[in-house]
Amino acid sequence: MKYIIYLFILLGLGITGYAGYHIWDSNIQAEKSLKEAKGIVEKTSTEKIDEENFNPITGEVVGLLSFPKIESELAIVEGTDPDELEKGVGHYKGSFFPGQGGQIVLSGHRDTVFKRVGELELGDELVMKMPYGSLTYEIVNTKIVDADDTSIITLQNKEEELILTTCYPFGYIGDAPERYIIYAKKK
Repeated sequence: MKYIIYLFILLGLGITGYAGYHIWDSNIQAEKSLKEAKGIVEKTSTEKIDEENFNPITGEVVGLLSFPKIESELAIVEGTDPDELEKGVGHYKGSFFPGQGGQIVLSGHRDTVFKRVGELELGDELVMKMPYGSLTYEIVNTKIVDADDTSIITLQNKEEELILTTCYPFGYIGDAPERYIIYAKKK
C-alpha cells in the first residue's frame, strides 16, 4: 500500500513538472517572438509593403497585438497550429489582415498569451501593428460559445472586423469546453 502511495505522488509530481515546463517553454518562445515582432514593426525599411498583398508563410512572426488597457503586447504569428500558438497569438490562415477589409481572426492560449483578456471590457482598444502600419480597433461585443462552434469564423470580406478567440473558462484545468470570443471594429 505504501508503494502505491509513493507511485501516485511521483506520478503527480511528474504531471505537474511536465505542465510547468510546457508553460515555461511557451513563455520563453512568446518572449522571443515578441522581440522579433517589435523589430519587424519598428524598423524603417526602404521597401514599401503592400497591405493588400500581404501574405506571410506559416510560422512567420508578422506583427504585434497591443492591449493598452492592460499594458500588454503580444507577437502575432501566422497560423494556429500548436507550434505557432506557442510563439504568440496565432493569425487564422485564410482570414484577412488589417486594412484588407475583412474578418481578421486571432487565437491564443488562455493560460499564456491571452491570460489577461478576461480583464478587457466593451469600448477598450486593441491595436494591431503591422510592417505596413498600425490600426486601432474597439471592442464592441463578447460572447461564449461551445468549443466546437465554428460559426464565428465566416471569413467574410464585407466589413473589417477583428475577432479574438481563446479557451474558456479562463481558470479551467484541461481541455476547456467553451471559447471566449471578442469582437472589435476598426476605429
